[in-house]
Amino acid sequence: MSALTSATYTNPIWNDDFPDPTIIRAEDGFYYAYGTQTKREGVIINLQVARSTDLVHWDYLGEGLPEKPVWASKTQKIWAPHVSEHAGHYYLYYSAKHNTKRGLCLAVAVADSPAGPFTDIGTPLQCGPGFLNIDPMAFDDPTTGKKLLYWGSGFGPLMVRELADDRISFAPNSKTRKLIYPAGAGDPKRYDQLVEGSWVILRNGWYYLFYSGNNCCGDDAHYGVLVARSRSATGPFETLAEATDDPYRMLLEGNKHWRAPGHNCVITDAADHDWLAYHAIDPRQPTFDAIDADQGYSRRVMLLDRLEYVDGWPRLVTGGTPSFRKQPAPVVALNKS
Repeated sequence: MSALTSATYTNPIWNDDFPDPTIIRAEDGFYYAYGTQTKREGVIINLQVARSTDLVHWDYLGEGLPEKPVWASKTQKIWAPHVSEHAGHYYLYYSAKHNTKRGLCLAVAVADSPAGPFTDIGTPLQCGPGFLNIDPMAFDDPTTGKKLLYWGSGFGPLMVRELADDRISFAPNSKTRKLIYPAGAGDPKRYDQLVEGSWVILRNGWYYLFYSGNNCCGDDAHYGVLVARSRSATGPFETLAEATDDPYRMLLEGNKHWRAPGHNCVITDAADHDWLAYHAIDPRQPTFDAIDADQGYSRRVMLLDRLEYVDGWPRLVTGGTPSFRKQPAPVVALNKS
């Protein structure tokens, strides 16, 4: 039999560089977290993997992608992992910089264990200029049965396209749909000048598309989480800003304790509560010995805050900024003999 238990926690839940977190609950009952490439104790880690029983206390498992893809063997830009489990196989979607082509590419790797090792399929899923092909997130639509991949996209739109049954290629004759466009430059207070980091869930008949915007890193980091909703997984989506007629309306933005929060995932606990896991910069230790200067050397730690749904929209239980005091922890199921 099993019993529900809960405790308390205080952010951060992971106090080392762990950008762009994805958390899943695997068939073995553990939660697994995956983070963007980093340097740890002088060693470059392509795919960070950690494991937990309660979403609060984590054990670092180390490298999940020990061999870079042959087409991106020279890169130190392996970003934004998303992992999903299907029929005992684990599919890693990520972005990486090609050895010879300009811009970044969408990539897929596969493993038989949630901790890896993951092996790249040997060829990129899709490449393109600049930062268009970044931040992939796979989602199986329970309404239509379609396997979908969301991604994007620097100063371009967030996009979605149907995957084939093999999950490592796009469905034949499928087309890319553009979902959310950036507002464009001109108003530095707006977070949606740049949009990226899609995460989709279905809750109470609504498809919620969480995404992040603006500058993630560096001294001028100005990053936050936005949200849109639709009755269909492929849109059209209405943003919270549009619904409230407030172009500055956010789901999550920084405070004096945590700067530039964003690039979230959503994980559901044993009490059916949704939790937003994301990274943020600690002003007390904002930098570290990073791989290169592209991310401004920003040290992005992992935080967790609970969501609730009011009038058809998600919001943080603790308000619109990251929590910094002790909070009730996620509810987890413990097996009892």
